Amino acid sequence: MSDSVSWLPDGTPFSNRFGDRYHGEQGLTQAREVFVHGCGLPQAWAGAQQWRILETGFGLGLNFLTTWAAWRADPQRPRLLHFVSLEAWPVTADDLLRSARRYPDLLPLAQELLAQYWGLLPGVHRLWFDDGRVLLTLCVGDAQSLMRQQLWEVDSVYLDGFNPQRNPEIWGMETLKAMARHCRRGTRLATWTVARSVMDALTQCGFQVSKVPGLPPKRDNLQAVFDPNWQPRSRRQAPEFPRPARCLVLGAGLAGATAAASLARRGWQVTVLDAAATPAAGASGLPAGLFAPHLSPDDNLFARVSRAGVRAMLQQSAALLQAGVDWNPAGVLERRPAGQLGLPADWHDGPGSDWSLPADGARLAAAGLPADASACWHARAGWVRPARFIARLLEQPGITWRPNSAVARLVRNTSGLWQALDRDGNPLAEVDLVVLATGPASNSLLAPLGVAPLPLQPVRGQMSWGLQPAAAQGLPAFAVNGGGALMAHVPCEEGLAWHMGATFERDVDRLPMTAEEQAAAHDHNWQRLKALVPQAAPTLRPAFEGGQGLRAWAGVRCTAHDRMPIVGPIAPAALPGLWISTAMGARGLTRAVLCAELLAARLMGEPLPVEAKLAHAMGSERL
Repeated sequence: MSDSVSWLPDGTPFSNRFGDRYHGEQGLTQAREVFVHGCGLPQAWAGAQQWRILETGFGLGLNFLTTWAAWRADPQRPRLLHFVSLEAWPVTADDLLRSARRYPDLLPLAQELLAQYWGLLPGVHRLWFDDGRVLLTLCVGDAQSLMRQQLWEVDSVYLDGFNPQRNPEIWGMETLKAMARHCRRGTRLATWTVARSVMDALTQCGFQVSKVPGLPPKRDNLQAVFDPNWQPRSRRQAPEFPRPARCLVLGAGLAGATAAASLARRGWQVTVLDAAATPAAGASGLPAGLFAPHLSPDDNLFARVSRAGVRAMLQQSAALLQAGVDWNPAGVLERRPAGQLGLPADWHDGPGSDWSLPADGARLAAAGLPADASACWHARAGWVRPARFIARLLEQPGITWRPNSAVARLVRNTSGLWQALDRDGNPLAEVDLVVLATGPASNSLLAPLGVAPLPLQPVRGQMSWGLQPAAAQGLPAFAVNGGGALMAHVPCEEGLAWHMGATFERDVDRLPMTAEEQAAAHDHNWQRLKALVPQAAPTLRPAFEGGQGLRAWAGVRCTAHDRMPIVGPIAPAALPGLWISTAMGARGLTRAVLCAELLAARLMGEPLPVEAKLAHAMGSERL
């Protein structure tokens, strides 16, 4: 639920929920002087690899926009700016934009924020700006609960919120104790309030507190430094690599290319090795694939991970790909069992409907389905040409791609560096970090290192596809999935193409498929097509039944026993610097970017892109 905002005659935003102003006429000056300068910024972050800010009330986003503008203007800015902000009652996009219009210098940044300010269900949302170098982690929910659940370490704190008399919980001792857990010794804090209760609570939490001259007409503001008289206890592990180094990524599929891009963006020198002559030669090389959220009435971990993955995929693809050519985020229609839409009960209004809602009559008709068909519409979904996506990822600065480089063995030398050796024992690379993105082949590289086999399951699949006839009647303009998927009007080198599939054969890794296996897979896809989008059958019947231009793609995907990705260190105590990102299953386009960002964040001690509970569900340690 959002906060209801009124606008006073002078244009000041007013919270009806808390009966208090968001900020007055001096809102921009307050954001800059009280919070940004109050935390010693931008001087304090000069030359840093990353800077992490925690804000206790996002409100209308003014502190974030002001900090982002200061980062942009500073030639000594950190490579990465993390801004973690808590908000129990997000304002509407219209109110956020109306507030920003009062500050013309910030309006372009606010419009970029608005483009991603949607679907803010309870939980953690990662918003991405300036090519992924400014990361807003917007946490929706109760501030105290969120801070107790997460494991951030921050360099600055903006202690903001409505007047302590209007919203006492945000300023209470338990909330401030939860906030202090995320501070390192030396973390600076700034706030506009000088309430005695707040000063006393901060002192008890380990802050050295002082009053400073306030912004007129206010006499004083408060600044503090976390410097307790005791040794703070921390549940956080020290980052394995606080600064960028040299990395080797094995595998040039979705998992490898996204990991390489996330690390290169943070300043790593990344070499990507693959045995094949071209990227995306394995399971990631299908001609077209879908990204879409998973539905669950109870909004389980699987569903929440999928939404975080879709958001990450949208951000990365928008930065790299050409819409309508490389990808099309125009939405996906999902056929569902009768009476089982899979939507949580409270999604019909509010942020849930930004993601998925019951399909309306117009979309059902466009897919040739009856008005009473059971289907959902995923507004934030679409198709991608994976090979194009992977190629653009590997073109990013800091990445060296080396084809025809089969790695037979990994060894860690006496200097603590990793070497990748070919079958003759010749070194291919020597690095500080190795990331395995080799799918089912990962265990063959881990076995000589004494690592127990990971519970990886190969899954073979075949897609049927072909060029569209000139009169492509019955082929919907958007993708349709549910027991297979149909994607039409996808550009390829020879024209527009349709794609149907793929099959799902567990514990089968044999390639290439025999002629008999191919024929059986085509028939399987044909039967699914007729059930999924009946109106497309007449147009595609000559291909499936007569073999006119029918083509096949087959690959072996990799999944884990619990259907969740595997991201994290292999054996940090025994084999430091050896990490993995794998087990994307049939959802690589939905998961890979998120997994890459999770891997980079964990490596370097950044705020995670998802709730700690979701990160654990994807972590390698669970195995």
